[in-house]
Amino acid sequence: MRHTIVLAALSAVSLVAVVPAGAAGQGAQDKPAAQPATQTSTTAATNPSAPQVYFIWPYDGSVINGGKFWVRMGLRNMGVAPKGTTVPNTGHHHLLIDTELPSMTEAIPSDRNHLHFGAGETEARIELPPGKHTLQLLLGDMNHVPHKPPVLSKKITITVR
Repeated sequence: MRHTIVLAALSAVSLVAVVPAGAAGQGAQDKPAAQPATQTSTTAATNPSAPQVYFIWPYDGSVINGGKFWVRMGLRNMGVAPKGTTVPNTGHHHLLIDTELPSMTEAIPSDRNHLHFGAGETEARIELPPGKHTLQLLLGDMNHVPHKPPVLSKKITITVR
């Protein structure tokens, strides 16, 4: 499978994301500039080279009009790769919606509360019903199992109107 490396500068931070060829630029929408990644663990706070996964969009506390919106996912100090890829220090995103963290020793479930982005996607258009929702990112390895130690984002809350 061919891949394209996409470089994006966000504030003073440079990200490297690997996405399937032809996927770059699909579904681009005007969105606010990404906020700097928040460090989600003591390890990340004390070790700037520790892997960090975070939301580029939406922000914590965002109010979204209409149920359909783009989720944009960021990753630092690791690479994004499709499931089954055996390249060290890579993984793919899983979006947890209105749920707690799954087992850290088994494959992440695949259902309406655990969305898999096994093709290496770094953005997705999702639809949620009106109300408050929690979102959290969890990076999975080539077999959808969380890394050791887990690479996860801060849990954010959004409101859909």
